[in-house]
Amino acid sequence: MRPTISSKTALTGVATLAVAALAACGNDSGSGGGASGGGASGAGGAGQTLVIKDFKYEPATLMVAPGAKITVKNEDGAAHTVTAGDGSFDTGNIEGKAQKEITVSKAGQISYKCDIHQYMTGVIQVSGS
Repeated sequence: MRPTISSKTALTGVATLAVAALAACGNDSGSGGGASGGGASGAGGAGQTLVIKDFKYEPATLMVAPGAKITVKNEDGAAHTVTAGDGSFDTGNIEGKAQKEITVSKAGQISYKCDIHQYMTGVIQVSGS
């Protein structure tokens, strides 16, 4: 005699798998792997954090005041960099699960990328005082 699975048990299993699959998808904006789909994050001079997670920068646009110190936390297992297009900062390699700090001094928009994974991009908007 073959064991049988009730329809209620099967439905529960399918629902659990569906929820797990959706949770694994995260908040991907479908932009092809560039900056994260996170939008802008608050202005201010102190305590700003840029997170690298799932090969994306979070937030995609970080708003800070001139002179802000930004902590860059790499939550991935792979090394990454945060390298300004204008040369104003470069973290060098940040190993997985490590962090570094950068300071931005001049007002304006600074585009940056990961030198290792150049499809990873983001923006720091420096404004105010």
